[in-house]
Amino acid sequence: MEMMKKLPIGVEFFESIRREGFYYVDKTGLIKELLENRAMVNLFTRPRRFGKSLNMSMLKYFFEYGCDYQLFEGLAIAKEEKLCEEYMGKFPVISISLKDAEFMNYEGAREMLCAIIGNEALRFSFLQESERLSDGEKEQYRQLVKVDSTGQQCFIMSDGVLGSSLFTLTQLLRKHYDQKVILLIDEYDVPLNKAEHCGYYDEMVSMIRRIFGRALKSNENLQFAVLTGCLRVAKESIFTGLNNLRVMTITDAQFSERFGFLDKEVMELLEFYGLEDKYERIKEWYDGYRFGNEDVYCPWDVINYVSLLRSEPDAKPRAFWINTSGNDIIRTFLQMAKGSVRREIEELVNGGIVMKRINQELTYRDLYSSIDNLWSVLFTTGYLTKRGETEDEAYYLAIPNLEIRKIFIEQVMEWIQEESRKDAPRLEAFCDAFSKGDVKAVEDGFNDYLWKTISIRDTGARKGRKESFYHGVLLGLLGYREEWDVRSNVETGEGYSDILIEITEERIGIVIEMKYAEENDLKTGCLEALKQIEERNYESRLRQDGMKTIYKYGIACWKKSCMVRGL
Repeated sequence: MEMMKKLPIGVEFFESIRREGFYYVDKTGLIKELLENRAMVNLFTRPRRFGKSLNMSMLKYFFEYGCDYQLFEGLAIAKEEKLCEEYMGKFPVISISLKDAEFMNYEGAREMLCAIIGNEALRFSFLQESERLSDGEKEQYRQLVKVDSTGQQCFIMSDGVLGSSLFTLTQLLRKHYDQKVILLIDEYDVPLNKAEHCGYYDEMVSMIRRIFGRALKSNENLQFAVLTGCLRVAKESIFTGLNNLRVMTITDAQFSERFGFLDKEVMELLEFYGLEDKYERIKEWYDGYRFGNEDVYCPWDVINYVSLLRSEPDAKPRAFWINTSGNDIIRTFLQMAKGSVRREIEELVNGGIVMKRINQELTYRDLYSSIDNLWSVLFTTGYLTKRGETEDEAYYLAIPNLEIRKIFIEQVMEWIQEESRKDAPRLEAFCDAFSKGDVKAVEDGFNDYLWKTISIRDTGARKGRKESFYHGVLLGLLGYREEWDVRSNVETGEGYSDILIEITEERIGIVIEMKYAEENDLKTGCLEALKQIEERNYESRLRQDGMKTIYKYGIACWKKSCMVRGL
């Protein structure tokens, strides 16, 4: 039954999706567009979780000898009869993914490269018996699949064998089949990213350059090659002398609808599962990316949220992407940001735009060398998107959607905590002011922290969400006192208090209620907070737990200012 189709969460193999009854958003138009517009070497750069690996799997199953035509029945490419007749199932295909070729040191990463390429070579074990290969060529193949004496699948390749491995495999397959080879390399830049973080960048660049150079440059055995990655790495880094490389980035119009979900595709998916009423919410949270001339949703988010809605119809949107992608880039960005850049971050988080020149051709070594490069990385990795362009080719950048905005805010909060803990005496004095009932010191201290941090206005949000940012900042600061029992949104009295603190050794209890002061009416906000503490008897939980001295604070915030009143 069609309505029983599963959602392909984490399924990156085209064959599995088509055979096992998963919902599939048809991206086979990529095949036709690639064949009609390809170069010898084609590199697609897209952020994580936008369907790169699934598309590469689709290409493999279409072009490779032994193609099952049924996999493509009913899909767009099946209508292209002439292309299918000429290309479907007509080539040997080498397909590798380098997403697992990362390790804390070069030796481990090199072993992973050997394993990835060695395992792919094992798919062609018939080469050992091929009548078209000489004894010397068969020995070349055996060098690619040679394992250690322990019996475990640990591939042993010398630097020379590894450096020539993909070229050797194309050469042997070409001779065996008398047909040129298609080479697919997914997540080509993952090893370089890890190498830069772990201090073996030069060694990894040298090896990747050797592998790619031999396989991609002037290789007469190659029909064409397709690579994917998050970043376009500078040509001089690993593509030295490669004049047949064509790069399709998120700014290019061609292929723009082949990665990510288009609006019409999301609407069809929601209609299929009877979730049309969730369209506006999904658009607000997961749309907003601009690839070429297309507005694009993040597929990973849409699929995960639709899956959640099927079991929990009232489930709120979540930041699914944050769990799949390291967000260290934002943290580094905040640490490097000074003065005007912090004001630009405020503008972005509060729904505005900034104008920047983008360099899409960097080496991984360059990424963190300047704040200007970090703007480019935030753009190419999906944390920012294009909202327009100036006549001199600068871009207007914005945060794409509510999910990425949530990621920014969470990273801002963590950064605030890190920055505040660098001055431990000051932070300790701030916390102590709460335990001593020193209202002025609390107000002065919190104002000081707010002034030096990023202001989150949340102007389009309901009042409760505006308060949550300030709530989170204060909670992070108070968490410095590990010996205190600091709890958030605790049921007490006749409701839920924002923050309750118990200092058990001194039997001191603290109640904090926070308000967002509409139109800068801080005094009214403080009075409302204190009134709520009293009317809902928030101190009752503290009394029940044996606290003798109770301090009550009403705190109102607006932009970078706060007022504190106490009882």
